Amino acid sequence: MYPVELTTPMSKDLTNFGFESLTTPEEVDNALGQEEGTALIVVNSVCGCAAANARPGAKMAVRNEAKPDRLYTVFAGVDRDATAQAREHLLPYPPSSPSIGLFKDGKLVHFLERHHIEGRPAEVIAQNLKMAFDRYCK
Repeated sequence: MYPVELTTPMSKDLTNFGFESLTTPEEVDNALGQEEGTALIVVNSVCGCAAANARPGAKMAVRNEAKPDRLYTVFAGVDRDATAQAREHLLPYPPSSPSIGLFKDGKLVHFLERHHIEGRPAEVIAQNLKMAFDRYCK
């Protein structure tokens, strides 16, 4: 576990922007298992690519006209059980932190793994997500 003093600001970076923090496996199942609408989940992390790329990119993307109905986040290394359950929903992709998944009607339809995020500007992440939102969130 990471110190709460370190991770709280990183969590708030998303929750203050409207993302709901999921902290239990049950919350994850209830959120991602909904059979109607769209949901975005950000697997947050303490790494630099989460701070510089994933979180800013996700926040930029949700300003798009077409956007998910619901916004969620789990924090890898903090909410271990919730993160493990989220990763079950993100299969067949291997565990990846940070990562971002888009669900439509309870099914994963778009996914960015760490290697899609690391080394790419937040604007590129946002553009990728906006294209997915335009396709699935109308």
